[in-house]
Amino acid sequence: MSTNYSEIKDSIIELSKKSKEKMAIDPSLYAKYDVKRGLRDISGKGVLAGLTKIAEVKAYNIENGETIPCEGQLFYQGYDIETVVKGFVGEQRHGFEEVVYLLLFGDLPNKKELADFRSLLFAHNDLPSDFTRDVILKAPSKDLMNSLARSVLTLYSYDDRADDLSIPNVLRQSLQLISLFPRLAVYSYHASRHFHYDESLFIHNPQKDLSTAENILYMLRPHHKYTALEAEVLDIALVLHADHGGGNNSTFTTRVVTSSGTDTYSTIAAAIGSLKGPKHGGANIKVSHMFDDLKAKVKNWNDDDEIKRYLTGLLDKKGFDKSGLIYGMGHAVYSLSDPRANVLKGYVEALSEEKGLADEFALYSKVETLAPVAIGEKRKTYKGVSANVDFYSGFVYKMLNLPPELFTPIFAMARIAGWCSHRIEELIGSGKITRPAYKNITPNREYKGLNQRD
Repeated sequence: MSTNYSEIKDSIIELSKKSKEKMAIDPSLYAKYDVKRGLRDISGKGVLAGLTKIAEVKAYNIENGETIPCEGQLFYQGYDIETVVKGFVGEQRHGFEEVVYLLLFGDLPNKKELADFRSLLFAHNDLPSDFTRDVILKAPSKDLMNSLARSVLTLYSYDDRADDLSIPNVLRQSLQLISLFPRLAVYSYHASRHFHYDESLFIHNPQKDLSTAENILYMLRPHHKYTALEAEVLDIALVLHADHGGGNNSTFTTRVVTSSGTDTYSTIAAAIGSLKGPKHGGANIKVSHMFDDLKAKVKNWNDDDEIKRYLTGLLDKKGFDKSGLIYGMGHAVYSLSDPRANVLKGYVEALSEEKGLADEFALYSKVETLAPVAIGEKRKTYKGVSANVDFYSGFVYKMLNLPPELFTPIFAMARIAGWCSHRIEELIGSGKITRPAYKNITPNREYKGLNQRD
């Protein structure tokens, strides 16, 4: 780019002021016209935009026409995810590949089906010739989600049937992307560290006999080493992030873009862009940074009053990033509890003991208890507030010595399974382009020629 920004900075600032003045909408108009901002009502219930079999998020029961909050539940193809996790953990095996099969095909696999599917995934793990050198290692970005999106879009150029929307072809593309995401993200990380920070470059090929979680750690670490508990906890994190119904932002993006009839690579790149946002997949990084700030400013981690004062300061926009938010607390759907946070918390405690970070886990637990109290005293809420999955996932990744740059890409490594499942379901079932309505509130105006304008 040849433009010297400093030369046009003042003009940009003045134009942005005009844009903000003219484009701002009076918040009261949303109530006047009964607009469901964010496609959700005031209680957080989403506008029904479609049907799905893939996943269900349950946060309340209807009794005598009244909405009663309940402990949160997450179902994959009708199976309670907490039961699924207990099942494969009890059998001392990893479960992500099984969950991918479940999301894509609607049933849990038997032993042969699972073994065949694992082999099928690995068969789709090859990158095109020289792709690593020509795409990943050239002009590496410091933001790995952008690198991931670029790699996905570039794969279009290597696919002779990139625009074929037949289900067998889209399934082939889906299996390739699900299999390649860990490799693309980890390679992009190593490229970024090498070219931007002068660190050694490591490019390790994934191993056929390892699970997805194990291969992530194997490819990431120079020495390939990891503990069984590390791999188990990462596998569970992948399972819990694999899908969350059709209403989350990135999955809705997947379905909206799919409904236009575009190709798989463009669709998934759009979903990556959505997940990158700090209000969605980037939230776990915000939680981690917030706790770094808390640990620096709260002297006594056992003093509930001191911790609560810090949390109240966050709500008053006086602490951390002055956003007024306690990151990791609250969810658009869940009220009493997020089942993913509940599942993860038990394994977080075990991992914290292995890593010698039990005191830090105790601090997280205190904040989990005190934050809803602080929020209740400061804010008018229409449903309960509880810790969401991002509250603990960032701590998990930190204990796994995963770099913060990979926190959101790891989310993408899991959610690609859900994105592909919803894309296929949308292609099979809908047939209509998604096109919501927006009400225009600008009055009609008379056009004036250039010489007549003030």
